[in-house]
Amino acid sequence: MIINEKVLIEPVLSEKANLLREEGKYVFKVDPAATKIQIKEAVRTLFKVHPIACTVMVVGGKPKRQRSKSGYTASWKKAIVRLPKHEKISLFEGV
Repeated sequence: MIINEKVLIEPVLSEKANLLREEGKYVFKVDPAATKIQIKEAVRTLFKVHPIACTVMVVGGKPKRQRSKSGYTASWKKAIVRLPKHEKISLFEGV
């Protein structure tokens, strides 16, 4: 069982994530073993909001090269959490 504080690794701050935030959707990098229910519960307890839905996807690693060595960056799991219109997460405000 994963503890709520360890489910959410970090918020994703990108242009696309900023556009989604205007629609009431917040993007997080999450633990690869976390489920949708665990992610919603972690957001509910850590930020004191009531998530409506959670979309989860695995972002594959990109190919990288350094001199003669080639490889891939690490894959990671991303969650998009949707909140009601009247609720916001204060962590993202002012960013």
